[in-house]
Formats: sequence, structure tokens, C-alpha cells
Amino acid sequence: MSKLLINLRRVPDQERGQVCALLDEHGIEYFLTPPSVWGISAGGLWLRHDQDWERAQPLLADYQQRRYQQERAAFEQAHQDGEVTTVTRNLRRHPLRTLAFLVATVAVLLLAVMPFLTFG
Repeated sequence: MSKLLINLRRVPDQERGQVCALLDEHGIEYFLTPPSVWGISAGGLWLRHDQDWERAQPLLADYQQRRYQQERAAFEQAHQDGEVTTVTRNLRRHPLRTLAFLVATVAVLLLAVMPFLTFG
């Protein structure tokens, strides 16, 4: 019986390809199910044989840990290089737009809270 290894919701194509390559490299048979037409199911990566579950789990955990470390290092580097968008950077680059969003946020909050303030 087949076993679901990964739900492919919000999994980038690159990551899916790397996991498939990892499974191929270790001789683990799998198949992919496509996402549904209406977006109810995102598709999945399934192991063809139940006995491969014990071999695939540690491989996937190790892969995910390495990928996390790589992505975290890339994020830290981008942050140091000033490429990551922060509130402060946004305010400096687009002060009018940031101020407009702030005013709109306060207005929405006031509209939401006003009935409770005037109640009574």
C-alpha cells in the first residue's frame, strides 16, 4: 500500500525535484499525484512501498534540516546586504506609501471599534 511522504501544498518545484532526486539516489520508488483542478488537493509525493517509509523518513528529515540551514544562511546574507524588506527600510524607500497604509490601517481599526465605543 502506498504512503504519503509529502503533501505538495506550497512546496516549490525546485524542492520537489530535489526530494525526488534524493529518493532516486537511494533507490526508493515513489510517484507524484497532481493537484486537483479546483485546488482542493495540492497533490502529493507518495512512496510506492510501505517498507520504504523507515528509510525515507530519516533521509527527508536530513534534507529538510540542510535546506533550512541553507535558506536561513541566504536570508541572513540578504539581510546583511540590505535586500530584505523591513518596516524601517520600507519607510525610508516609500514614506508616502507607508504613511498611506498606516492611515488606512488606523481608519479600518476605528471603523471596527467605533460601534463598541458608541454603544451604551
